[in-house]
Amino acid sequence: MVRVTALSSPFLLGFDDIERALDKVSKTAADGYPPYNIERIPASSPDPEKLRITLAVAGFHKDEIEVTVEENQLVIRGRQQEDKTREYLHRGIAARQFQRSFLLAEGMQVLGADLSQGLLAIDLVRPQPERVVRTIQISARD
Repeated sequence: MVRVTALSSPFLLGFDDIERALDKVSKTAADGYPPYNIERIPASSPDPEKLRITLAVAGFHKDEIEVTVEENQLVIRGRQQEDKTREYLHRGIAARQFQRSFLLAEGMQVLGADLSQGLLAIDLVRPQPERVVRTIQISARD
C-alpha cells in the first residue's frame, strides 16, 4: 500500500523529517494523562514571545519529575514511589507514572521549568533568526 501525503509534492524538497515528525505525533497523541495546556505569552520588553506548557501533576514532588530535551523532543517523565507505610481503606488516587512528549521545532529552546501548586510550567522560546537574502551567482557555459 502506498501512502500519499500532503508533503509528497515535487515542490517540497527535504521535508522527510517533518513527515516522520507528524507520524510520531499522531501515534503519541492518544494518551490523555497528565492533562496539559499550551499558551502563548506575548513579548514584553526585553523578553521575546514565549510558549508555556503547563501540566497538571498533582501529588508529584519535584524529585519525582524529570524534564529532558532529547534531540528535538521535550520529554516530561513522572515516577511516583509507592508509600509502603500507609494502609489505605480506599485507594482512589493511584501512584502513576507518566511520560508526555512534545516535538520541538528547530531552534526552540527550553528556558526553564517551575512546579507550583500541582502545576508544572515549562517555558519555551524560539529565537528569531536573522533574515538573510543570499544572491546565487550563475555560471555560464558556452
